[in-house]
Amino acid sequence: MENRIGETFWKRLLVFYIPLFMFLVVILFPFYWMMIASVKPDQELYTIRASPYIVRNPTLKHWELLFFDTLFLQWAWNTFLIALASTAISLTCGVLAGYSLARLKFFGSTTIAVSIFVTYLVPPTLLFIPLSSVIKFFDLHDSSFSLIWSYPTILIPFCTWLLMGYFKTIPKELEECARIDGATQFQAFYKIILPLATPGILSAGIFAFTLSWNEFLFALVFIFSPENKTLPVGVISELIRGDTFYWGSLMAGALFGSIPVAFVYSFFVDQYVSGLTGGAVKG
Repeated sequence: MENRIGETFWKRLLVFYIPLFMFLVVILFPFYWMMIASVKPDQELYTIRASPYIVRNPTLKHWELLFFDTLFLQWAWNTFLIALASTAISLTCGVLAGYSLARLKFFGSTTIAVSIFVTYLVPPTLLFIPLSSVIKFFDLHDSSFSLIWSYPTILIPFCTWLLMGYFKTIPKELEECARIDGATQFQAFYKIILPLATPGILSAGIFAFTLSWNEFLFALVFIFSPENKTLPVGVISELIRGDTFYWGSLMAGALFGSIPVAFVYSFFVDQYVSGLTGGAVKG
């Protein structure tokens, strides 16, 4: 009996705990590096003889530069509003389009579904060229609205394709029963399908919010004023001056800029995993 318990322990240690520990080290090491780099004084940060993994004389000077000498809080607020608005627009369109393509049969539905998927594969570096003309036509340059209306061009195809597959996992019989009881198509969708699709919607929303929060190219091209910049562009443009890199403040900006996304993932982790790994109804 003791031998079996010992074999089980060592098997779990080798197969589960050690790989999990190594995975966590790889995943968390960048955050550890950003943390120690953001509190290192310049003497330690730029000295080869100093240990790169240990802080001997921690300082908050880099944090002070980030928060008081730049518009970091304004950039974070801009990024949050843009990401929230873009995610809301993309989810609304994605839910309606995904449900229509998954449930309703009409001429060209398959072609539209494939076209949406192909659109998602188009690199953003090709999209921003025609989008620049559209933004200029509507006079939205150097405005948050230029990003709020640009990001859905990337997010809507992704949300639609993800939710279309998720809606297909919901049995049609649930809607048919609701229709027999007198519900309209919209009532069956709103009261039955939508609650069951909550994990998939949250998964699409988390991805959309993350992509909007971290997007760099469109924000770099469409926004000029420092007070209107988003977090990724603002940190890079204001803390890299010529050939001078403020590494401590850059690491602090990267660390604090990743906290909201990590919070969103941790808060909805159960629904997020459920939306990625399974269907709406299991039995």
